[in-house]
Amino acid sequence: MFKPIKNIARALRAPTAEEREMAYLNGSFDRIDLEYRQRQVDRGMFRTR
Repeated sequence: MFKPIKNIARALRAPTAEEREMAYLNGSFDRIDLEYRQRQVDRGMFRTR
C-alpha cells in the first residue's frame, strides 16, 4: 500500500552532495579531467557553506 508513495517520494527528493559529487566525477573524459574534478570536489565545490 505504501510502496507507490515511497517510490514517488524517492523520485522527487533532491540528490545528496555525495550523489552530485559522484555524478560529476563519473562525467570525466580522461584521467587528467578526473584529477581536475577530484581537486574541485576536495575544495568543497558541492558542499554548502
